[in-house]
Order: sequence, then structure tokens, then C-alpha cells
Amino acid sequence: MIPMAITGFGVVSPIGIGHDEFMAAVNDAEGSKRRAFTSKSTVLPPETFPDARVAEALNFDAVKHLGDKGLRNFDRLTKMMIVAGKLALEDAGVKKNGEYIALKPEQVGIISSTAYGSLEAITELNLVAELEDPRYINPARFPNTVINAAAGYVSIWENLRAPNVTIVDGNCGALDAILSCETHLAHGRADAFLIGGGEALSEPLYRAFRMLGVVCEGDATWEPGDSHSNGMRLGEGAAYMLVERMDEALARGARLRGVLAGYGTAFDAPESEAVLVHPSIDAVTRAVRAAVKDAGIQPSDVDAVVASASGIERFDAAELMGLSRGLREDVLIAAPKAMLGETFGAHGALGMACALAWLEGAEPSPVLSGRARDRINHVVVTTTGYYGNVSAAVLRRAS
Repeated sequence: MIPMAITGFGVVSPIGIGHDEFMAAVNDAEGSKRRAFTSKSTVLPPETFPDARVAEALNFDAVKHLGDKGLRNFDRLTKMMIVAGKLALEDAGVKKNGEYIALKPEQVGIISSTAYGSLEAITELNLVAELEDPRYINPARFPNTVINAAAGYVSIWENLRAPNVTIVDGNCGALDAILSCETHLAHGRADAFLIGGGEALSEPLYRAFRMLGVVCEGDATWEPGDSHSNGMRLGEGAAYMLVERMDEALARGARLRGVLAGYGTAFDAPESEAVLVHPSIDAVTRAVRAAVKDAGIQPSDVDAVVASASGIERFDAAELMGLSRGLREDVLIAAPKAMLGETFGAHGALGMACALAWLEGAEPSPVLSGRARDRINHVVVTTTGYYGNVSAAVLRRAS
């Protein structure tokens, strides 16, 4: 990979909104973790899910960032993604007060990820059709049911006229956006891309994973990477990085938050065709080795890892073993999902936001294993899917 400049990032998360809030929260990982899962849910009905423990973006109010016009028919996911995109463009110095001050609309695109999209809107319209009559479906809400609608609204709101791509491949999508971004930049289809993604909490999403028996509720033991964990806890959020060609970013005097230096992906099919959901140690090992090789560094150069560990023991154990084999046994591994929850297609984006925070001086945490180094120069971010698929990326310090 030709290194690509990250010139800005925007984030909406359970622990902070925007660069400064997010940095402060990452620096106080234990406090952020405690606060994220102790507040009552505003999305899940308490009478239906009294033991739910989820990480919501509780302080999120789209009106504060976007104004009070034009939001009525947007769902939660769309609002979070628009705000994250807006914050990233402003952080990169591309837009100010809604106007372009660097680059042009034709030069900026978006490559976005989501695993489950706007389930809130899909469920709402489905209930209207089933319990009332399809004639009563709100046509202004119907576009939200399309999987790439949220990213489309980001483009419309921010006037992005270069390619608009939505990647839907489960948990790995936000990192897989890196490859798509590199391809588009190499072919001159744009000069900058918002890459990342989002996922929103909703009752059907929570109910589905609860029925699968992988959600930890109440005060049961929960800890990513812990062999005694009783499953995962769900979260939500959206994050985008503005990515540009390095020489062009430097030429316009952009501040570099970090550098995308390498990407790798791997897939390992199950031994039996009867098995669909399965973890893969080998896929983790091959993905991180490919990302490190693509970055032109050695495993010993990796200072820290943003792991995908969520609290599902067999998947966490496979990832930790794969990281140990692909990098080294004493590499520092941290699990931000301990304070963000499982965010599926958004994890890679939120994971890159954590990596950028570490590169700026925040302490990697919550730590699962390994030893910290005095200075963080290279961070590997991993995403593990449920079907033997794994993606990884290397972010490095800009200077």
C-alpha cells in the first residue's frame, strides 16, 4: 500500500462525541467503561429488557450539530453518521460552517460500512404494514430501509459528489473500506474519502442476538478476553476518517492525525459444511501478518493492537491466539469494546479512532495482555467476523 494520510476524524460514541471528548474518554478508559454500561437504555423498553446492559450514545443530539431542519425523517443511524462525517470534514480543515474551504465537492467521496443498517426503520415500516395497512407506510421514511441510505444522506447533507460506496460484510466492513479507498484514489476517482461506518442500537438487533444466547445481561460476568465472560454487550456509534493521498495532503498544509500504512484480510472456511459461525486462529494470524507486510514493517515494530474482543469467549480466545502467532507474545493488546460495546460494522471505524488517540498520546486501554512501550508508533486494528473472516489495518504516527 502507498501510505495514505488521515487528516481528520469525527466520532459519535457512547464515551464521547468529537475529537476532544473522545480523546478525554480514551484517556480515562476505566471511568468510560463504568459510565457506558450503567445508564438506563433509552432505546430498549425497560419493561421488556430489564436486565439489558448496553452502551448508548446518550448525550447525542443531532440538532446541536446539524440544526433543527431536515432531520424529521432521519433515523438514529443516519443522524449519527451525518454528524460523524461532518465532524471529520471540519477536523480535516475541508469544511467550515457548512462551506468547503479546501478541496471541492467533486473531489470528496465516502466509503461507509454497516452490518445491519437501519433496522429501526425497517421494523417500524414492517409493523405498520402488518398491523395496520401498507397504505399507511410513510413514504418519507421508506428510503431509510435501504442498506446504503444512511451513507447516501451523508453525501447529500455534506454535498459529497465523488463515489459513494457502502460495504456490507459484517464486522469487517469499516477496515475493508481501506482497500476500496486505496483503489478509488489510485484510479483518480476522488482526492479524498470519508471512510468508516456506523451501527445503531435497536430493539430488533438486541432481541436477535439475545435469542442467539450471546448477550450478557444483568450483573453476570462480562469482560472482553475473559474466559469466564458470559457473552457480549452491545453498543452503537459512528466514526469517519478523512483519507487523502499523502503528497496532496501535505501540499495543502493539512494536519496529519495519522497514516494508513497497511491492510490485510483473510478467510478460513469451517471444516464442516454444516458449520457456519466459527472463529479462526489461522485467519487472524494471516490477516495481521498481511497488514504488517503491506505496511513494510516487522511484527516487532507493532507497539499495540486494537483488538476485536467482545466477550464471546471462543472468538476472543481465537483472536488472542492468532495475534500472538501473527505478531509476538508480549505485544500490548487492548479491547476498546469494554467501553464501547460490540458495534459490529462500526467497530473498525471506532477502532481506528482509538488507534489515532493512542498515536496522539492516549494510553492504550483496557489492556488484555502485553507490555506497553514508551512511545506508540504503530498500531494494528483488527476486526473478526463470525464466519471465519478477519481484516486488519496498520496505522502509524505521522511524525
